[in-house]
Formats: sequence, C-alpha cells, structure tokens
Amino acid sequence: MSKYYNRDLSWLKFNHRVLQEMMDERNPLLERFKFAAIFSSNMEEFFEVRISSIRRIKSFDKSLRKKLITKPNKLLRKIKKEINILEKTFREGLFDILIPELKKAGYSILRPSEFNEKVKDFCVNYFNEHLKNSIEDKSVFNTDQERLFIKSGKVYLAGLKDNKLHVYALPKDQQRFVQIELDGTKHYIFLDDLIKENLLKIHNTEYYSFTASRDAELYIEDEYAGNLKEKIVEALSNRETGQFSTTMVEEGVLKKYLTLLYEALDITATDIIIGGKYHRLKDLFTLDFLESKEHQMVHLEPLKSDMLSCQACIFDAIKEKDVLLYYPYDSFDQVIRFVNEASVDPNVTSIKATLYRVSKTSQIAQGLLNALNNGKSVCVFIETKARFDESNNVYWGDKLSEAGANVIYSYPEIKVHSKVMYVQSMTENGPKDYAYIGTGNFNEKTARIYTDYGLMTSRKKITKEVGRIFKLLEGKVLVPKVQRLLVSPFNTRSKITGLILQEIEQATLGNDAYLIFKMNSLEDKEMIKILYKASTAGVKIKLMIRGICCLVPGLEGFSENIEVISIVDRFLEHGRVYIFGNGGKEIMYIGSADLMTRNLDNRIEVLVPIQDESAFLKIRYTIDIQFKDNVKARIIDANQSNEYVGDSNEYINSSQHKIYDYLKRINNIKNP
Repeated sequence: MSKYYNRDLSWLKFNHRVLQEMMDERNPLLERFKFAAIFSSNMEEFFEVRISSIRRIKSFDKSLRKKLITKPNKLLRKIKKEINILEKTFREGLFDILIPELKKAGYSILRPSEFNEKVKDFCVNYFNEHLKNSIEDKSVFNTDQERLFIKSGKVYLAGLKDNKLHVYALPKDQQRFVQIELDGTKHYIFLDDLIKENLLKIHNTEYYSFTASRDAELYIEDEYAGNLKEKIVEALSNRETGQFSTTMVEEGVLKKYLTLLYEALDITATDIIIGGKYHRLKDLFTLDFLESKEHQMVHLEPLKSDMLSCQACIFDAIKEKDVLLYYPYDSFDQVIRFVNEASVDPNVTSIKATLYRVSKTSQIAQGLLNALNNGKSVCVFIETKARFDESNNVYWGDKLSEAGANVIYSYPEIKVHSKVMYVQSMTENGPKDYAYIGTGNFNEKTARIYTDYGLMTSRKKITKEVGRIFKLLEGKVLVPKVQRLLVSPFNTRSKITGLILQEIEQATLGNDAYLIFKMNSLEDKEMIKILYKASTAGVKIKLMIRGICCLVPGLEGFSENIEVISIVDRFLEHGRVYIFGNGGKEIMYIGSADLMTRNLDNRIEVLVPIQDESAFLKIRYTIDIQFKDNVKARIIDANQSNEYVGDSNEYINSSQHKIYDYLKRINNIKNP
C-alpha cells in the first residue's frame, strides 16, 4: 500500500462524508435535504477546479508532468469511478428515500410520473405565459463545422429532430422550482420537467438534460506587469468560456444523442459522466420550505461573551486579558463591534486588515468605511485571487479606495490567506495597539456556519509582530521579523518541524510525547514524512482532519501511533489548532494555515501562540470533546472508508452540541 493517499480521491472521500449526512436518519429531515444541496455544490466545484487541474497537467511536458502527477489518465479513471459511485448513491438517496420522506412530512416535489392532467395543463399554461419567448433553441446540424457554445454552470436540455440537435438552456431568470397548488396543498415541480413536458408536445421527441463544467481558474498572463486587479476582473468572464473539464449527461440518453453531443461540443467519451436526470442540484437551497421551523436542527443562539458584555469599551476588556471567540457558538457580532468601536474611538489612529473572502453586504468593510469617515487611517490588503469571491472582494476594494483607504491588491504567485487585523491607538500613556488573529475569514455570513477561532489581544510582543506583517504587505520590508508568530512562507514549516522533532527527542528519552492537530487538510509530503518519523519514534499523534488527508494511518513501520478522525456535522469544521506536548508544558497555536504545501510555501499565513490560560483551556477542552465524539466522528483508516466512531442515536449528543453546552456554562449564560 502507498504511503500517501491521493489528495483528489481523499477530497471525494470527504464529500462521501457529506453524503452520509444526507442519508443519516438521526438528522432532522430538512437538515438532510440541505446536505443534498451541499453535496451537489461541492461536486460542481470539484469538476471546475480539481478535474480541470489534472487535465491541464496532461498537456505539460513529461518531465514536469511526472513531478506533479505520475499518471494523470490513470488518476482520472479512478476519480471517474469514485464519482460514479457517489453520484449513484446520491441519486438513489435523494429521489428514492429523501424526497418520498419529505412528501410524508408535507413537502411535495412532484416527479413526471406523478403528473396528472391538471398538472400537465398547468405546465402548458406556465410555459406559454412565462417561458415560450425566453428560451433559445440552439440547433446544431450533424456536421464537424458547427460547434455548440454552452456556458459553465447552466443546465441544458437536448432533443433530436430531423437529424438536428435542438438544445435549450434553462432560463437564468426563472426559479429552478415552480410552485403549483393542488387541492389546497403546495407542490413543487422541477423547471426541467415543466419545460420537457412542453418540448415533447411541440417537437414530439424526448429531451435529455446535460450540464458542463469549465475550468474555473483565472489565467493571468504576465502577472508582474500592469494592474493585477484589473486583469483578474477582465478574466472573470473566462469561467464561462474556459476549457471543458466535465460534461454530465442524463442517464438513459440514447447513443445517437451522445454522438451528436460529442461532435457539437468537441468532446469525447472520456469527458462524459453519466449522471442523473437533474443536474446542478445546489438549487435545492432555493426551495422556500427549507425556512420551515419544523424538521430542523435545534437552534443554537450565538453566545455573548460575559467578559466583553460587561465592558462598555471592548478595548478595555482586551487590555485586561486576551479574548478568545469560537464561532458560531460565540457571536461574530463581537468582531463587528471590535471594528465599529475602533472606527469611532478618538484614541485610534489607524486600522489595518487582510480581507480574503468578504460578503457582498460586509459589515466589517462597512465599519472600515466608517473609520475613514471619522478620519482614521485605513490600510486593507484585499486578496482578489480568492476563488469564486473575486467580485465581492474587488467591489469592496473599490469602495474603500474611493473613500481614501490604502488598498493593496494581490501579489503575483502568492496568496494572502491570513485573517488578521491591527489597530493602533495613542493614549495618554503612549501608544497602545490591538490585534485580531483568526482561523476564519472576516465574513459574518460564513461565521454562522463555519467553526472558527478568533483571538483578540493587546500583548505588546504579539501586536508588534502583527504590525510587521502589515509592513510586509505594504512593501516596507521583505521579511517580517517574527519570533512568536508563525508566518508562512517564512518560518511556519521550520517552526512546526522543529517542534515535532522535539517530541521525537522526548519519545527517544522515554518521556511522554504527543501531538494533537486539528486542520482542514493534510497534504504536504514533507510534513507527512516527519509525522511518520514521529510515530515510529513512539510519539502519540491524534489528528482531526475535516477534508483532505494524504497521510495513511495504521501502516506498519510508519503510522501505528497515528489516530485520525474527521467530523462532519451541522457546522463546517474550519479551525486550525496545533498542540505539542512539550515535556508536559503544552504549546498551542491557532491560525489560518493547514499542513498543505500551498499554505506553508505559497501563501502568507499567520499562526499565533495561545498564551492566556483561560483561552488555552477553552480550546483544549473543546478539542477533547471532539475526540470523544461518538455521533458525527468518522475513523480515517488506510482506505478512508468513513466508518462512524460510535453509534449514538441522538444527533443532539454530537460534539458540536456538547461544545455549545460547555461554552454556555463557562460564559454563565442562561439558555437563550
């Protein structure tokens, strides 16, 4: 068996865990339905990003190709096999189990086999009134000269008449699900089925659905010249016209349709995945019954920190001691308060922040605008290469720049992925600075569904180093002088490696030695090698990895001392924590960096040591809760089979719910 699990196959194993949540009868019904939409959305991104990357590698010179992926065609065949298994499980689970269960609960999605004459008449009337003049027929003759242009991310219907392929796109201005009331009960119909019903009548031929994913990467030529932000903006439209990565076609489509589709799109059978009748099912999120109060997870009202609530000024609280927040259990409103109070505090002279993914209605960005209006100096680094969030980031960059902020955009060949903010103030007693270092983005929307840590501190030795990071971003220094912070690509790899080597030394001396790491992904081969070395030396290693895990546990002579679990639950596990035994005096870091090559060598990341005792214990205790999870934890074994650790029958007993209860107790807050 190989010592390294392939990253793309491991990512598919992660999406299998999402699929397990859709199938998990312990989850409330509508929560399971949401996981169906998440699964579909994840698969779309995989087609657009990962499969596209492998296809690009195929075109490289053999010497370079071998350094990246030895046999890309073989890997693509393995990926396709896994996708077929996942998609089949997904279709059967959604349409044969979940949708019938929804119907019993009063949420009806009608399938064509359930269309009576009243429904068929509704389809005809709706089509004539709303759709007839808005859908475009792209007819293609059976010739090599004609090519069919289709956009990424859209669903198309294809039919054959008079040796011509007739193709219609689902109208972009129409909801994917159409409401119909029958006998006083609300039902929903797929827009796909409604249009097919009419096209069958018009053309007297069956229509089949298909969709295509194109390469989502933005290729920016000559990155060192000109305005990189403008190049990115210009390139955004390329996502609709890039190279095909995957074309998914409805199961049961006739061979003559496929032959014409190959010719029309200039693709081959290797580009095709035979999927279900419906594609792009992240649109399931648009069904309004998901807002129902029944069949949902128990609501967990975000907690307000006692320490912050009792202080009129948030900075007075941070002067007393570090404040650690753990979202979404703790309210992200405290971060918004941090920015808003800085924007009006007469002592504050400047605010600096890194923005990686911001929402369109970002309250953080609005707080920075308010700071500018109040005469504060504002410097913002905006990463325009944050995939799929480029438009939002550019929007706020323009807004802040117009208001007078010093806005710095992406650097060539490196992403700024750190989540840091730096507030400088001048008091009667001299300068006083504050910093925020987090594991997640400054995004109030994702902070409601991602678990992340955020540290607010006024420790001089930490704030001073955060200030040096911004000097790096502003181009004032080439290398930030840091001793306490870990900053990629400068010292993160070497520092973590050194701390692991210390554990190896402790183990060889016969002392207790251990590592406890929590992260999104573990992919870097050098880090995996040193973890294997530590395991062989007797270091006990516990890993909690949400997504990609290229390390193989349980390999004789390599990883017998490594335990790996993964938790997929109502919130997306996103925090990164690194704990080192350190001879009984544990060292802990949190921050933005996973143990992936890109995070260690090709991105600016920040990890901060946790020095405050209460903050340390808060993280340590919640980590222990998660390693005891017997509801949503899966064992990551050599085959990544995703077997559940335990078999508790109540979702409310999962570690995420126990963490909420724990935080509520330590905050002395009554049940909201």
